[in-house]
Amino acid sequence: MKQWVKKSERSGMKHAVNETPDRCPHNARPRFLITIDTEGDNLWSSPQAISTRNAKFLPRFQSLCEGYGLKPTYLTNFEMATCPDFQEFGRDILKRGTGEIGMHLHAWNSPPLIPLTPDDGKHHPYLIEYPPNIMREKITFMTGLLEDTFGVKMVSHRAGKWSFNETYAQILLEKEYQVDCSVTPHVSWQHVLGDPDQSGGTDYSHFPETAYMVDPEDIRQSGNSPLLEVPVTICQEPRQKRVIEKIRGCFREGSLPWQALSRFFPSALWLRPNGRNLNTMLQILRQASEKKRDYVEFMLHSSELMPGGSARFRRHADIESLYETLEILFSTAHGTFKGATLAEYYREFCARHILDHATSTLSREHQGGTRSLE
Repeated sequence: MKQWVKKSERSGMKHAVNETPDRCPHNARPRFLITIDTEGDNLWSSPQAISTRNAKFLPRFQSLCEGYGLKPTYLTNFEMATCPDFQEFGRDILKRGTGEIGMHLHAWNSPPLIPLTPDDGKHHPYLIEYPPNIMREKITFMTGLLEDTFGVKMVSHRAGKWSFNETYAQILLEKEYQVDCSVTPHVSWQHVLGDPDQSGGTDYSHFPETAYMVDPEDIRQSGNSPLLEVPVTICQEPRQKRVIEKIRGCFREGSLPWQALSRFFPSALWLRPNGRNLNTMLQILRQASEKKRDYVEFMLHSSELMPGGSARFRRHADIESLYETLEILFSTAHGTFKGATLAEYYREFCARHILDHATSTLSREHQGGTRSLE
């Protein structure tokens, strides 16, 4: 890990990243970040053959975003990286500077294919469940595939099935990634098994809600690495949380009653459409503005933009309703927020850190000089 420490020293970031401001600078507009997990059709159904028809439905979404000055980051997995329709779409947005291509890795079908369970297509094991050398090989392959396909350096990333750990962070640093957005604050994935012989996904219950430079020895903490964690915007409803958690505690974690309570009475409120949560998302925007947060991060899967591409949006009417929701959400955000890709937000975050550090250093020197004259 010495390599990234040296790079951070050369770039002036070593001392600038220790403090993590989560408030928007005076008179600056907070950023509206759109992250799209760009993957095959309806993977929740564990299809034996993965199709990528949803790539043809992305131009409509992109056009809507551009109408409001928003710039999606398409976090792309293996089957979409090899899909000709998505390749054409991705090259176009890169050429026009209207979006970003990042990396998203589903370990069970991303080369090299090394079986971890009796049926990886059914169990969908997490990348963090593989040995570190296999993790590195898969990350190396996906990074190279995307860079060769789109002709740009990969700098942004989200882990498949949301699970991330210290080994994963260290490999991303080796590959010179700048941004990860795998953290889902207030949400634990431990009850969602990958390899049935292991312990499930990552528990983010006590992770920060706002962006921070990752400590690769403890990804819950801020550190002095050049990897920025940008958690998905997820808020808590404290009063409801206490009541629901008490009821949910009567059931085994992961059981059907437990899952039903989690779905219909969530204590964690996402900036993510589910077909019935427009008011919640608008409330999240208001709260972010009131707290002067410097970003909100919206997420969706590419397949959720296609009828039948997910369990939530099965029919054409569901997609039309989704677009009505997106129109209201984006038009509301347009007055307060400004669109940015993850890479753009990273550059702004780092520049702000350096400026804040320089300002505080000058202030301390001034105060020291004043005292010496007394």
